Amino acid sequence: MIAFEELLAVAYKKERMLSRRLAKGAAIAEHAALVRTLEKAAGEQSLRDFVDARRAAQTRNADAQRSREMRRAERASRAKARTTEAETSGWRGWFDGSALPNPGRLGMGGVVIGPAGETFEISVAAGTGDSSAAEYLALIAVLEAALREGAADAVIYGDSRVVIDDVSAPDGAGIRSLAHHAARARALMAQIGDVRLQWIPRARNGRADALSRQALDPAGASGKAA
Repeated sequence: MIAFEELLAVAYKKERMLSRRLAKGAAIAEHAALVRTLEKAAGEQSLRDFVDARRAAQTRNADAQRSREMRRAERASRAKARTTEAETSGWRGWFDGSALPNPGRLGMGGVVIGPAGETFEISVAAGTGDSSAAEYLALIAVLEAALREGAADAVIYGDSRVVIDDVSAPDGAGIRSLAHHAARARALMAQIGDVRLQWIPRARNGRADALSRQALDPAGASGKAA
């Protein structure tokens, strides 16, 4: 016989209510009453097949619900990113890093824009390593450019959750292999004063991405930091 808990998990609210009434009226165990109720709902199906079908449907519904929630969260994140960028009037920066292959040669790209619209682009080869190191080096290059230009506050955008989450992590809680990059980034942020890092979708980080890839292209403008 199928366990009572398994039957309860697939029974609808109305079915559970009917089985309780049956158990009370017929003076039988709740388990037996629920079996009868679900067998009636199953029709010509065996109870085992009926329960398995219900469980499969529940799994599909749960997966669909998670997908909907993820899509809503992504849309909300994109909307927030667009709003934040539009409302920022101080210094702004975008960073991205590339590794070719991964790990391999590193390229860092960045854009820094001042309050008056002055724009500085970064496209520099940066040795070898993995993509996380490339992203960190790109962030550091953008912060150095902002500090060099006298920024006292800045919003820095990037599509690397690894780097943004890591540099914001409490001391000792970050990725050990990236600790020296995190320390350098935090030191630069402290020198600037008011720095906020914000994740954006890759599609909204196109210029920094192009500059990071350009740094790895022998025919491109590798080494550019103006």
